[in-house]
Amino acid sequence: MAIRLLIFDLDGTLVDSSVDISNALNYAIGPYGIPEVSISETIALVGEGLTRLIGKVIEQKAPGLDLPPLVDRFLEYYSVHLADNTLPYPGTEKVLQGLGAYRKAVVSNKTESLSVKVLQATGLIRYFDYVAGGDTVSEKKPSPVPILDVLSRFDAGPEEALLVGDSIYDIEAGRAAGVKTVAALYGYGTASFSSQADCRITSIEELPEAVRQASG
Repeated sequence: MAIRLLIFDLDGTLVDSSVDISNALNYAIGPYGIPEVSISETIALVGEGLTRLIGKVIEQKAPGLDLPPLVDRFLEYYSVHLADNTLPYPGTEKVLQGLGAYRKAVVSNKTESLSVKVLQATGLIRYFDYVAGGDTVSEKKPSPVPILDVLSRFDAGPEEALLVGDSIYDIEAGRAAGVKTVAALYGYGTASFSSQADCRITSIEELPEAVRQASG
C-alpha cells in the first residue's frame, strides 16, 4: 500500500538544536560547579526527553544532585532561547514543500509546547498537520504508543506510514508500531543506530526518493 503519512522526529532530524540545548544545559548546571557540557556531549545525550537528558548529566558529572531544580533552570533558559541558534537542516523546507501531497506529523520526546515553539521559530510549523511531544500521550519513544496515536488520529494503517528519525529511539518506536523507518544519518545518532531501519539517508534531500521506494 502507498505511503500517505510521514512522521518526523524533531531534534537531529528536522532541525539542529544542539547549540541551544547545550547552552541551556550549561545554564542549568552553572551554579552547581558541574563541568560544562560540550556540544558533542549534548548530542550524545539527547533523545529521551528533558528529564532523562538532565538525569544523564547528573549521573555522569554530579551523582546524587537533586534533579528538579536543574530541570526548572533548564526550562527557564531554554523556553526563551530555544531558537537562538537552532535552524532547519539545509534543504528541509524545500523537501517538505515537495512532499506536500503527504500528511505530516512531528513526534518528539521534547514536550509538546516546546516542540511547537521550535517549529514556529524555525518557520516549519506550517508544513505539519499535527505535533506531538513527550507529554502528549502516556509514553515516549521508544514506546510505540505515540506512533500508534498518530496513526489513529490520521486513520492510517502502519503500512501507510513512514517514520523518519535520527536515533535508536525513533527506529525502535517505528518498528514496534509496525511502520517503515528511515534513519537520518546526518543527525545525532551513532552509526549503529540505523542497523534496524528500513532505509538510510545521509541528507534530508534524499527523503523523497526514500518515500517513493517505500511506497513500492
